[in-house]
Amino acid sequence: MKKYNKLVRDKIPDIMGTLGKTFNTRTLDEPEYVESLRNKLQEEAREYLNADNDQDALKEMADMLEVMHALVQTHHATFEELELIRQHKRNERGAFKKRVYLMDVEEDKNA
Repeated sequence: MKKYNKLVRDKIPDIMGTLGKTFNTRTLDEPEYVESLRNKLQEEAREYLNADNDQDALKEMADMLEVMHALVQTHHATFEELELIRQHKRNERGAFKKRVYLMDVEEDKNA
């Protein structure tokens, strides 16, 4: 039996059952769930970084977005609240559209 030991999407057990697969699952408690979501975000980010075409990159971004939706709930918030925070930060600090790459900053010797 191949070991996975990772968080999967809710319908995966149904899909595997339909395929006649034998498997074991369990329900995570809250701390395990949060840790698994964080691990899943890292996994999806790695897969995004390794994507070699736009279609695969977008699929991995969609996976990251799904994980983000779940993580927001673990912080007792909504995605709308997260979006408001994003917009506030964008208004105050800007976005990434201008492709500004900060190379260095001279430290103030009097500070």
